[in-house]
Amino acid sequence: MRCPHCGAVEDKVIESRTLANGEAIRRRRECVSCGYRFTSYERLEDKQFMVVKRDGRRDPFDRDKLERGIERALEKRPVSRMQIESLVNEIEDASAIISKGLREIDSSVIGDLVLERLGGIDKVAYIRFASVYRHFENLDEFIREIHRVGEDGE
Repeated sequence: MRCPHCGAVEDKVIESRTLANGEAIRRRRECVSCGYRFTSYERLEDKQFMVVKRDGRRDPFDRDKLERGIERALEKRPVSRMQIESLVNEIEDASAIISKGLREIDSSVIGDLVLERLGGIDKVAYIRFASVYRHFENLDEFIREIHRVGEDGE
């Protein structure tokens, strides 16, 4: 694996951890040349499934896009990197299971999976994601969603 700091290709694995119920491995590595430590991930490459957008387009599932959206919602919130990775893995796994038969899934199903899990982790992140995902038309819709989430959390 190429060192992101110096570009050398020789490293040693310091620690390995299994993630996502054995579906992924996280490895901490150290560059032999410069001593820089970095993390790599190994995942099984599964047959790609398609995401059906609201306008009918079909795009390949993009884990990075999912992760960016979740990270944006959780920005400056007290949620660890490991929690985010676990959340993304759960949603990716659930999406793959749901899409098994036709090898496709509606984007709305993925959005609902994200909201369901974010609601259990961080209510502010839930509202952030919902405001983009649900396309609130006005302030009243936004306030209703805040009240609904507040009632669910009590």
